[in-house]
Amino acid sequence: MAAAVRTRFLLQRSTQRLLLSSRAVPAFSSPFLCRAHRLEPGDDELYQRTTMTVIKNEADSGILIHSYSPAGFNVDGNRVFGPCVLLPPAILQWKVGSYEDITEESISLFHMLEPPIEILVLGTGSRVERINPSVLALLKRKRIAVEVQDTPNACATFNFLNTERRLVAAGLIPPSYSRALEVKQD
Repeated sequence: MAAAVRTRFLLQRSTQRLLLSSRAVPAFSSPFLCRAHRLEPGDDELYQRTTMTVIKNEADSGILIHSYSPAGFNVDGNRVFGPCVLLPPAILQWKVGSYEDITEESISLFHMLEPPIEILVLGTGSRVERINPSVLALLKRKRIAVEVQDTPNACATFNFLNTERRLVAAGLIPPSYSRALEVKQD
C-alpha cells in the first residue's frame, strides 16, 4: 500500500512539473525511466542488427621511406644508395648529382606514367633549392603538381601523401653530411 501511495505521489509531482515548468520535458518523463529501465522487443533500436559487407580488402599503403642519410634511403627495408625515384610500387636510381641536374630530361619519366601522377615531391638535399623554371612549367603543362622541399621534409610529405592513397611520386637527393652536432675538440 505504501508503495502505491509513493508511486502516485511521484507521478503527480512529475506531471505538476510538466505544467509549471517552461522548459521542454519529454511527455513520458518518469522517475522510473532511468538507466535501469529494461528495453522491450518493441524498442527496435536494441534489436536491429547492423551488417557490413567488405567488397574489397584494402591493400597495404604502398612504399614508405623509413630513414635517410647522406648515403641514401631506407625504403621498406630496401637500401637505396644515392638519388632515387619512388614510383609506388617501384624504386629506381635517379641520375642526378644535385638540384642543378634536375632538367626536363631527368623528369621525363614522371610525365610519361599511366595513370598519370597527381603530385611530384622533389627533395633537393639539405636545403630547399630553386628548380629550373622550365622544368616547373613543363610539369604544370602536364598537370602535375610539384612540391619542392628539402629532403627530410620531402620524405615526410611523400609518406603522408602515399598513405592517403594519392597518386604521388618522389625524386629525392640525399641530404649532405652535416657537422652541426659534432663536438669540437681543442
